[in-house]
Formats: sequence, structure tokens, C-alpha cells
Amino acid sequence: MVDRRNFLRQGAATAAVLAAGGAGFAAASQKEAPLAASKFKLKYAPSIGQFKAHAGDDPLAQIRFAADEGFAAMFDNGLMGRPPAQQESITGELRDRGMTLGPFVLYADFGKESFVIRDWDVRDMLLKKMRQGVESSRRTGAKWALVVPGRYDESLAWEYQTANVVENLRFCMDVCEEAGLIVVLEPLNPRDHPGLFLTRIPQACQIVRSVASPSCRILNDLYHQQITEGDLIPNIDAAGEDIAAYHIGDNPGRKEPGTGEINFRNVFKHLHQRGFAGVLGMEHGQSLPGKAGERAVIDAYRACDGY
Repeated sequence: MVDRRNFLRQGAATAAVLAAGGAGFAAASQKEAPLAASKFKLKYAPSIGQFKAHAGDDPLAQIRFAADEGFAAMFDNGLMGRPPAQQESITGELRDRGMTLGPFVLYADFGKESFVIRDWDVRDMLLKKMRQGVESSRRTGAKWALVVPGRYDESLAWEYQTANVVENLRFCMDVCEEAGLIVVLEPLNPRDHPGLFLTRIPQACQIVRSVASPSCRILNDLYHQQITEGDLIPNIDAAGEDIAAYHIGDNPGRKEPGTGEINFRNVFKHLHQRGFAGVLGMEHGQSLPGKAGERAVIDAYRACDGY
């Protein structure tokens, strides 16, 4: 005859073992299939190619990796140069992941005067570029296109050049407004890119407000502006809604946040408090090579996003 007390003891012991085993199996399962990281507060956007050491060369795998790490956007400067089928596949993957596609480069010729001169051949060239940008926008759903207005003209008074930039942009706006494409003007620092017309946020703000179109805004590259003028947060506030997008890179070195002198934690907190909902392109290198460097980039954004 089975002793009832021994039976109950054995049953309790067996239940404890099964419970412990169940917990162990659950822990093992979590290790095999980790949950996706929490979303960042702002739309920091890795570039296509930024996480190749982890995800390989396939842009779609890179998008999936970025999404799993908590990023809500991507950007691709060279989007217009990709075959249409690849543009569409990238867009489809971003859509499936609920991610936003940031600004692509529409026009950035550093070698010649263009927007600053009053010339019909130049204007026709710019209109052609705008139409190409609209085609890429319609195919991909990307709503921002980056423009650098080219070199300044040493033979022409600065005020005339500014008037010509405004006039040329106005001439392009009908094409952009009809398609819902927003041109974002990027000032670049004169140390790295000597001879360019557009260098400062106040200068870009003057042009945008003179063009007076919903399709003309500013891209504020914080790396460039820390070099050119500093005063990052006051300039953000002064330009206000004229800024539609940002590029990120610390100075010196143009690497991930935390490797230079910019207090990105405070800048990101300020943007979040302002309610900024646009894309912040991670247009920088990494301080370490390979997977370790990519992980350092992600950790840097986690630290700066932890306000």
C-alpha cells in the first residue's frame, strides 16, 4: 500500500522540478528569440550600409536589423541612383516595418555655380533634376529631397546671388508642390567644403522664407553647423518649423554621438520637447571597426536617447 504522505511529497517534488524545467525552457526560448528593442523617442535614421557587419550587404536585411534595434527610420543619399525595382523593394520593406524614409540627395554639385546665377540653361537643368526627384519620390514615398545650391560666384555681388537662388528655387516649386515633394536645403561648413554658397542656418532661413513655399525647407546638419557657427539649440529655435530634417555627426571627427564636443543628449531632448517628428539622418562614421563599432553606434544613441 502506498504511503499517502510519501506520495504527496513525491508529487510536490515532481511539480517543483517541472516548474523549474519550464522556467528554464522559457529562459532558453527567450535567448533563442530575443524581443525587439524598444523604439527610440526620435526618428534616428541609419543609412543603408551602416550596419553591414551585422546584417550583410542586402539593404532589406539591414532595414530589418535596424528595425529590430528600435530605429523608426532609414535614409539613403543614393536612392535616386538605384534601379527602380530596388527602390520599390526598399520602400516595401520600410513600409512593412512601419519605418520612415528620410531625405535622399536630389542635387549636390560642389564643383560649379548653379543656383546662384541667372541662366536659362541652368534653370532647365534644375527643373529636369526636380522632375527626376519627383519620380523617385512617387516610386518610394520619400517626401524630402536634399539640395545643396552649389558654389558661389566670385564675380557677382552676394545679394544678387541670394536673389538668384530664391528665384531659381521659386521656379522649381511648382513641380515640387504638385507632387508633395519637399526640398530641404543643406548648409555645409566652409572648412570641409570651401567655396559653397550656403553655409549657415540663418542664411538658409532667409532663403526659405523668401521662397515662401511649403515645398522649401532646411536640413540642419549638426556636424556642419557646430563647425560653422555653433549655438546649435538657439539656431534650432530661431529657425523653428523651417527645419524639416537633421543630419547627425559629432565634431571633431564626424563619428557617432559622444565621440566629440556636441552634447547630443541635450540637443535630442530639446528636439523632443519641441515635438519634432521628422527624420535625423545618422550621416557619420563609427569610432571602431566592424560589429564592435556598429554596436558602439547603437549604444551611443541609446545613451543620448535616455533623457
